[in-house]
Amino acid sequence: MTEPEAVPAFSRIGIRVGALVFCGDEVALIRRERPGGVRFFTPPGGNVEPGEDLEAALWRELDEELGLARGQVAAAPELLWVVDQRVSRPGPTAAPRKLHLVYRLHISEAVRDGLAAEEYDELPDGTHEVGHIDWLDYRGTADLPVFPPIGPALATLPTPDAPISSAALPAVTDANYTWVER
Repeated sequence: MTEPEAVPAFSRIGIRVGALVFCGDEVALIRRERPGGVRFFTPPGGNVEPGEDLEAALWRELDEELGLARGQVAAAPELLWVVDQRVSRPGPTAAPRKLHLVYRLHISEAVRDGLAAEEYDELPDGTHEVGHIDWLDYRGTADLPVFPPIGPALATLPTPDAPISSAALPAVTDANYTWVER
């Protein structure tokens, strides 16, 4: 019996959609706590399933994580940033390359009041990791551990709906990021 050929790191490409959901000057970020006191934030979102439309994936994830439905926002999500992730990680499976598509949308306070306060991410062993939905002033995100690392770009927006000049943010690589284990 021959061993299967090893898949080189970053030869597979995945896509993750996420959203910066604004309510006034505050943005929803999911706070996650890892063993050893490691804490980081991520925009609500998740991986796009094979064959799934990007916007459909975004709405599926927003419904799963926040309880936010398409009909609760006045305008369609706007693609804000794209982040290319090529970070090594521990484990037997070669690290995938992942493109993070970060959208922006705005909700009212009435909609925000009806959204989830926690998000449950299923782990491979069937248990769940609890993520806490924090509403933070977007201008204070520059030094927060946000992944993908969009905090500095987010904090420098003049207003929550300010236009951007380029959707491409710097790539996330082993040179500028260390993988955070579960």
